[in-house]
Amino acid sequence: MALVIDGKKISNEIKDELKLKVEKMKEEGKQVTLAVVLVGDDPASKVYVANKKKACEYIGIRSLSYELPEQTSQAELLALVEKLNNDTDVNGILVQLPLPAHIDEEAVLAAISPAKDVDGFHPMNVGKLSIGQKGMVSCTPAGVIELLKRSGIGIEGKECVIIGRSNIVGKPMALLMLKENATVTVCHSRTKNLKEVAKRADILIVAMGKPRFVNKEYVKEGAVVIDVGIHRDENNKLCGDVDYNDVVDHVSAITPVPGGVGPMTIAMLMKNCVESV
Repeated sequence: MALVIDGKKISNEIKDELKLKVEKMKEEGKQVTLAVVLVGDDPASKVYVANKKKACEYIGIRSLSYELPEQTSQAELLALVEKLNNDTDVNGILVQLPLPAHIDEEAVLAAISPAKDVDGFHPMNVGKLSIGQKGMVSCTPAGVIELLKRSGIGIEGKECVIIGRSNIVGKPMALLMLKENATVTVCHSRTKNLKEVAKRADILIVAMGKPRFVNKEYVKEGAVVIDVGIHRDENNKLCGDVDYNDVVDHVSAITPVPGGVGPMTIAMLMKNCVESV
């Protein structure tokens, strides 16, 4: 019987730990403040921002909200980022992605002070991760590490296969697994014999952006499967990159969608905020 890894429960544990930490910080006269910037009215982004504010409220983090119209220019957005960089009361800055097409995302992310980059997307933080230095770590991959550790799943010496090489999940995930002494293979759309490579994994992490693509033919019996994907299927039901029903009886542990990796991303964002003080 597979262990179904409960991301909601683990993320709540982390938020409760952070809540206690923030209470203690307040007693010492320290306030944690996160500035959230949303440009335009993308419905999914609005939901994410609302969830982040809710998490801040629960933990005791002060949140500042900047909701800018779709037609905001890049120069105006960069000026706001600069203002927040210089505001000593603000510990973390989060610019919600995606940005409208006329704004260069890379330029905006690079403008955020690395010390306030709670998303862990700044080139300096990515560089620090690649050479094993302490810095802000991308929230979703950091959440996957916490899920594994808090579920009692050993990483050291394990064969880990990651399907997906994005800057937000795949690449930082590979670096974090290396840091935990796993043997790591990164697969992508040009990988030959993907099924054979994936089947070698003791820990298979899927972040490829294709609904229910990975079935049990890709999975070694008894492997741990972490599904980072999230989609709406033809019936408007949430699903991941893994065909959960096909795989669940074949593995030792698996994350469901929803309720697996998703809740961890916000928990780790909150952790980055608290650690930025």
